[in-house]
Amino acid sequence: MMIPRLVIAGTQSGCGKTTISSGIMGALTAHGLQVQPFKVGPDFIDPSHHTSICHRPSRNLDPFMMGEEGVRDTFLRACEGADIAIIEGVMGMYDGVDGSDCASTAHVARLLQAPIVLVVDVRGMSRSVHALIGGFRAFDPSLNFAGVIFNKVGSNRHRQMIESSLAAEVFGWIPRQDDIALKSRHLGLFMAHESTTLADAGAIIEEHCDVGKLLAAARVAPPLASSNNPSLNKAEVTAVTIGVAMDPAFCFYYKDNLDRFRAHGADIVFFSTLGEGIPPVDALYFGGGYPELHLAGLETAEATRTLGKLVEAGLPVYAECGGLMYLSRVIIADKTYQMCKVLPADAEMTGKIQALGYVKGESRANTSFIPASFVFTGHEFHYSHMIVDRDVHYAFRLSRGKGIDHGQDGLWVHRALGSYTHQYFTDQFAEAFVQAALWYKNR
Repeated sequence: MMIPRLVIAGTQSGCGKTTISSGIMGALTAHGLQVQPFKVGPDFIDPSHHTSICHRPSRNLDPFMMGEEGVRDTFLRACEGADIAIIEGVMGMYDGVDGSDCASTAHVARLLQAPIVLVVDVRGMSRSVHALIGGFRAFDPSLNFAGVIFNKVGSNRHRQMIESSLAAEVFGWIPRQDDIALKSRHLGLFMAHESTTLADAGAIIEEHCDVGKLLAAARVAPPLASSNNPSLNKAEVTAVTIGVAMDPAFCFYYKDNLDRFRAHGADIVFFSTLGEGIPPVDALYFGGGYPELHLAGLETAEATRTLGKLVEAGLPVYAECGGLMYLSRVIIADKTYQMCKVLPADAEMTGKIQALGYVKGESRANTSFIPASFVFTGHEFHYSHMIVDRDVHYAFRLSRGKGIDHGQDGLWVHRALGSYTHQYFTDQFAEAFVQAALWYKNR
């Protein structure tokens, strides 16, 4: 496949690559191009902005969770019908798992043979910035380093001081504009449905960057061999219906996970936990999100009141992080809010991060709908913790990550399972969940 592509890397977190990546996507879309967006790493929030800007679902590219072939397969499949791919990096360009190259922006750029544009925050620097760029360029000479975008330039004089020693291709000089930075909160940036700040970033790129040069750099990327992996192609026959909670409280989902359900014969129906009851489905999936911001609405919602009876009747339910909290008895925040009372535990919000990082694990024997010795990868990031009953059953044993309690994760009752881990689904997991839904449908 011949697809022009660029990786937008950064010198470090906070250098402006999210704003600039979104702006490049917006500018290219305004030029009439079909832009396929991607995000390196496990993040849910940046892809929501990409999707809103490009009107194409943004995909995560994460070699730790997906494997190298999985990254290539997802990239090639998602790029069908696109004119160009823009890939936003993660953290600093070379920052990977545990200080390694694995799952770094550079790792993904190497896998996809994609030219790299480095975003450099030049506050407090002039000529020294060229030493910084030279180090990034020389650290791995195998990468295709296309050039740089200078961000947060203080004045024309500041630009002239940097220009006097240029040694790299420059695609843009973006002045410091604090009002285009997306605000943060405890789980990261605001989602696309909560802020339109990045929707205006395209105009910034048009004014201060050379969009034609960016396009030319993207077109230097060589062809990639087509993927022969059919695992995420939609099944010809729909066997079951899976309800997926999609609303302001639950909105963290990997697009590949939903596609993997579809590939195993599921139809996906989205519903809101806040505004309607649970639709007639054969299984339910609650992703992560911000239930702690909508506790009063969740407490009185029809879905919250009725879920327990459905679980007792055997409805398969899988819930992650915020979904785990929702399945608990109560969530304790400014006060105590009643939740679904499915799992024998209470969730409590805290003032600091309880867990952050990649997860590896396997399933225990005879746990809910998941087969024994099922191996998975994923990510965890939460400010809450669970207060569990002494006799709870755990579905997962983690070799990496904290989970609910020191490497134990996945509380389960009947065919309902809630975990702090955001899994990147395997075919084995998707098949098991669809089969559980089929059992419920035909019971």
